[in-house]
Amino acid sequence: QLQLVESGGGLVQPGGSLRVSCTASGFTSNYYTIGWFRQAPGKGREGVSCISSSGGSTYYAESVKGRFTISRDNAKNTVYLQMVNLKPEDTAVYYCAARRLANVQTMCNIGNGLDAWGQGTLVTVSS
Repeated sequence: QLQLVESGGGLVQPGGSLRVSCTASGFTSNYYTIGWFRQAPGKGREGVSCISSSGGSTYYAESVKGRFTISRDNAKNTVYLQMVNLKPEDTAVYYCAARRLANVQTMCNIGNGLDAWGQGTLVTVSS
């Protein structure tokens, strides 16, 4: 059974940094595009960043471009999202999701019909 578990969320001050992780089990993540999505209170879900199975292709939403970096370690079945210069508007529950061999831009922009979702980790940016 495909399972994804997020970790690393927490409270950080504006301008601070945080790294969240997504660890996969029950499948070999090497064949899967992995994406990070977020949902802020009272708002819809947003595709933040996606990375291809090899890590060679990435996509970022305009709102995070230049501040967030996605990477993956297939030997550890883990995908990371490094976030710097965090802003209060980055506050949200961050979810990771997987889709077999998906295009990174398509996966991030549509965000439906995915093979697995994690339970989410809360990131709060506040002073």
